[in-house]
Amino acid sequence: MRSAFVAALTALAAQRVAGHSLFQQLWHGSTCARVPGSNSPVTNVGSRDIICNAGTRGVAGKCPVKAGGTVTVEMHAQPGDRSCNNEAIGGAHHGPVQVYLSKVSDATTADGASTGWFKIFSNSWSKKSGGRVGDDDNWGTRDLNACCGKMNVKIPSDIPSGDYLLRAEALALHTAGQANGAQFYMTCYQISVEGGGNASPATVKFPGAYSSSDPGIKVNIHSAIDTYVAPGPAVYAGGTTKIAGSGCQACESTCKVGSSPSAVAPSGKKPSEGGSSEPVDAVNSGCTVQAYGQCGGQGYTGCTSCGAGQVCKAVSPPYYSQCSPGA
Repeated sequence: MRSAFVAALTALAAQRVAGHSLFQQLWHGSTCARVPGSNSPVTNVGSRDIICNAGTRGVAGKCPVKAGGTVTVEMHAQPGDRSCNNEAIGGAHHGPVQVYLSKVSDATTADGASTGWFKIFSNSWSKKSGGRVGDDDNWGTRDLNACCGKMNVKIPSDIPSGDYLLRAEALALHTAGQANGAQFYMTCYQISVEGGGNASPATVKFPGAYSSSDPGIKVNIHSAIDTYVAPGPAVYAGGTTKIAGSGCQACESTCKVGSSPSAVAPSGKKPSEGGSSEPVDAVNSGCTVQAYGQCGGQGYTGCTSCGAGQVCKAVSPPYYSQCSPGA
């Protein structure tokens, strides 16, 4: 399914939720998120939408963050749903999670196109022992599911104080084997960094940092992969590169290390990495898949009925089918 991605970030704690894939709010006592008007993904890396998502604009608030401190991005599948029983980003939407910063004069008015961006966080991919195809491997989005949607991100201690746009991005690669098939979910937050240094990180521009033909963007994860490099520049020296599959870091007690909350194994047995113990028939009986949710594919055991006006279409045969508008 096209999951909703919420990235909440806070100097100490963060939270909020979204539709298909949205970063919605930074829980820090003020509103500083440029919430997209739609939870649909961005697929054109050459458009301005790749900066902060489609149709977004500045808001009045700025969220204060300490240099060297930690913020938390948080993702959930539906608006208002912070339950650990539901996958943060479901439907086999595997891919990297990355976070960028852009130094701006005024975060409430900056467009993100005229300034440069540097990457401060990446949780990408690692090979999983025994995995036959890329779907089986460790991914940043899998870690989000395992940790109840939470992922900690360090703000570099040496960057200058002042206003920044923080760009949180999740990239879903389930249909990335075809042109413009990769799905980007991002939101920009308006933050004000305090207690910083005088570093001057190298930057890239959005659009421009990504190409549709980049090997980390156009890739078939349904076949075996020996290496994967997430798109964009290297992580800044003061940032964090997390090894996918390494578990939850400083998570709350609700985190589920190594689990996939909504996964259901064939025959109704509990999967080896957590998940529901309900029989498959009980889970799927009378269910309906929402628009752009997964409804079929090799090894898929979930609901196969699409909602009104939707039909189950193969978008990456035989591995992935989703509910799409059609007769």
